[in-house]
Amino acid sequence: MASTSTSLTLPVLPLDDEVVLPGMVVPLDLNDADVRAAVEAAQAAARSTPGKPRVLLVPRIDGTYASTGVLGTVEQVGRLADGDPGALIRGRGRVRIGAGTTGPGAALWVEGTPVDQSVPDPLPGQVAELVKEYKALATAWLRKRGAWQVVDRVQAIDDVSQLADNSGYSPFLTTEQKVELLETADPVARLKLATQQLRDHLAEQDVAETIAKDVQEGVDKQQREFLLRRQLEAVRKELRELNGEQEGEESDDYRARVEAADLPEKVREAALKEVDKLERSSDQSPEGSWIRTWLDTVLELPWNERTEDAYDIQGAKGVLDAEHSGLEDVKERITEYLAVRKRRGERGLGVVGGRRGGAVLALVGPPGVGKTSLGESVAHAMGRKFVRVALGGVRDEAEIRGHRRTYVGALPGRIVRAIKEAGSMNPVVLLDEIDKVGSDFRGDPAAALLEVLDPAQNHTFRDHYLEVELDLSDVVFLATANVLEAIPEALLDRMELVRLDGYTEDEKVVIARDHLLPRQLERAGLNADEVTIDEGALRKLAGEYTREAGVRTLERSIARLLRKVAAQHELGERKLPFGVTEDELRGLIGRPHHVPESAQDPAERRTAVPGVATGLAVTGAGGDVLFVEASLADPETGAAGLTLTGQLGDVMKESAQIALSFLRSHGAELELPVADLKDRGVHIHFPAGAVPKDGPSAGITMTTALASLLSGRLVRTDVAMTGEVSLTGRVLPIGGVKQKLLAAHRAGVTTVIIPKRNEPDLDDVPAEVLDKLDVHAVTDVRQVLELALSPATSDAAREVPAAA
Repeated sequence: MASTSTSLTLPVLPLDDEVVLPGMVVPLDLNDADVRAAVEAAQAAARSTPGKPRVLLVPRIDGTYASTGVLGTVEQVGRLADGDPGALIRGRGRVRIGAGTTGPGAALWVEGTPVDQSVPDPLPGQVAELVKEYKALATAWLRKRGAWQVVDRVQAIDDVSQLADNSGYSPFLTTEQKVELLETADPVARLKLATQQLRDHLAEQDVAETIAKDVQEGVDKQQREFLLRRQLEAVRKELRELNGEQEGEESDDYRARVEAADLPEKVREAALKEVDKLERSSDQSPEGSWIRTWLDTVLELPWNERTEDAYDIQGAKGVLDAEHSGLEDVKERITEYLAVRKRRGERGLGVVGGRRGGAVLALVGPPGVGKTSLGESVAHAMGRKFVRVALGGVRDEAEIRGHRRTYVGALPGRIVRAIKEAGSMNPVVLLDEIDKVGSDFRGDPAAALLEVLDPAQNHTFRDHYLEVELDLSDVVFLATANVLEAIPEALLDRMELVRLDGYTEDEKVVIARDHLLPRQLERAGLNADEVTIDEGALRKLAGEYTREAGVRTLERSIARLLRKVAAQHELGERKLPFGVTEDELRGLIGRPHHVPESAQDPAERRTAVPGVATGLAVTGAGGDVLFVEASLADPETGAAGLTLTGQLGDVMKESAQIALSFLRSHGAELELPVADLKDRGVHIHFPAGAVPKDGPSAGITMTTALASLLSGRLVRTDVAMTGEVSLTGRVLPIGGVKQKLLAAHRAGVTTVIIPKRNEPDLDDVPAEVLDKLDVHAVTDVRQVLELALSPATSDAAREVPAAA
């Protein structure tokens, strides 16, 4: 850019808040005194010089003149479109304003220097690209406005300065932006500025168009949805009129349903509040569906529905006896509960302080003893509805207390669902497998059960989904479990514990005859007069084909037997009716799986060699017989010390150490060659090595096995024992006496040794089992050895064997 030396003297035509760029043609109103004075002064000066009158167009912003103006020529003076006098002026070029001077007329005269606008020809590559970009942007903007006739004129401009000044026509530019263009003398820089301004405007326009489009689409969708809903209401109205229904009979009229329902006062208030929210919410709001689901749940609950208890105590006892053999403890407890409720009702004590005498019984026992089926019998005896809630594998606390309503797919807890399923507020609810409840990051369901099972709290149970109080105090809760230790202590404290330790062989025969056989005959498609099983066959099935605390495997054996008979009849191999006897069992279902130790050949029995003793244990499936084997290593191997195998727990390992220490310290007193224990390794093994074992009750069994090994005296085959041993030889009490004695009876053992302090536990053992067992209660391990070891013979003096 360069300035010429030519100086111009021109009248100033101020433009308030307006900017004219070179190349623009603008009409100006001559009613403005400043405009008229400048035009008249230019006309006066032009009389003495050739050419058109010239003025200096200068922007005046807030009373301040710009430093650069535009030389303009007065093309024409006349009338504007509205009839006012006006002048048409064309911008010619930029003029840098200098000092003021004098001139004819009332106008302000200034001296100015024209600004050189020349650009090299041909255009450099970058400038050519800039020209191309500006024309593309201007064309896009003009096409959006529909100014097609202007597009060609813009495309025809090749001069960089003219192209940049052409943006002065842009209506979106502010006065400040136009002044910046005017004062930018370099044509290339001015074109860059114009291009950037145009680019920014197009970007803003795109955003505005996108927003307007989105808004319009939303409005259109709302209008369409509103129209469709109105049409749907009209169609429903026409259908109601066609079917003769009234306007108020619509099924979703929740207010009418709540007011007509028999709800407690607090529940009614909460429901009406939710109805108010539903009426205020729009159809599109997700809260509406939550409220409807909640109201449906509340209206479906039997808030004031209760069944009348059958207080016929004799009849209830008869129902329990007819449906279950044995289980006297449980049946007595239910009978006691009914008797107490009857007397409380007769004396007007049915409800005290809002609480009823709810019962929570925990039935703990091995699988297959009838814990689950007992719940149905209790409900039958009381005349109540029965609901079973399976808790096995439940790990989410919300399964008990329900989900918050804000969650998607929220549901009430299993307790509330059980009440709804029962259709009454006082059912018998069986919490099945309560010992199988787990816990993880979603909470502990067992902790949520604490309030449910506490009679002092559950009259105000509050489910997270319902958020209204629910009275559970009149519900009879029964819980079943296989392992007592797996139930949390705080939960167990809220329940009355009733143990089901298994059935005797006589009870199994009665259950099989009266319950299992008729049920399996029906499932096999047979009648009672077509196939019969005599008592001897049932006894052998219970004693030798199955060895369990319950009757589940026994029922499977009976089902297998009946299927075999039915298949043989269909194949023409056997005729009906047919009676199954003890001798025919082997031909039908194979050999027995559990032959009693006493029935085996004396040479084949486990206790036929020294160092083997028979113990008694309790497993998750009830009582069981446990054998203990002991051996001494060869002194030449040098493997001294104690070796234990059979997947033993820490307590059982300590019991083995105690047994060995006792024999080492009292060996001389017991006339045992304990000197061999110093140099020879002792190995104690518990067969069934894949089964984990733990507990102190095998202490006297291990002591007896080691004493048998050292003395060479055999352990009596008909003797089994249980008890903890101390370092001084005392026999300490243990648990599970009833289950262990039942296991000994099933295994054919006739003599059982138990701790003296466990003698009171014999009251729980069935009389028919005690009659067939010779039970010895001992206090010292010396008594155990006297009872368990066979008398010494000449063979006893032989060398202690290296293995047994």
